[in-house]
Amino acid sequence: MLTHLDSGNRPQMVDVGPKAVTDRAAHAVAVVVLPPALAELLKDGEISGPKGPVLQTAVLAGIQGAKRTSDLIPLCHPLPLDDCKIEIGFPGGRAADGSVAAEIHCRVRAHARTGVEMEALTGATVAALALYDMGKAVAPGIVIRQVRLLEKTGGKSDYRAG
Repeated sequence: MLTHLDSGNRPQMVDVGPKAVTDRAAHAVAVVVLPPALAELLKDGEISGPKGPVLQTAVLAGIQGAKRTSDLIPLCHPLPLDDCKIEIGFPGGRAADGSVAAEIHCRVRAHARTGVEMEALTGATVAALALYDMGKAVAPGIVIRQVRLLEKTGGKSDYRAG
């Protein structure tokens, strides 16, 4: 049964009141493929553009997105986050076509009654969207290829992607 639907199939917020407050953590990743024209601007781990430092702006956007998840996803509980870290790396180097895949990792922690998976996924996604927004003038062919949860801990069960 989907927890966000009541017995009449109407949307509902899950009652987390009876749940224990525990340490919760989640780690999500978004993969963004930068076309060759944008990849060429990548120097010393940053892309400088007319709107400012692209990657650092994406980091800030991701943190802000994680913090505002309940404003974006209707049935998410507002959570006071203890920590949110966004890291952007380029682990694969250049592909044969000159493109570069960026991995945006978002790690979130909170001491709460419900998990922070949505905050981690939202943080990674918003950072990817900011990277897209800042780079589209140079290379409109940017592709946000994948967003997924890698790990969550705390609560009833833990999860680790295989």
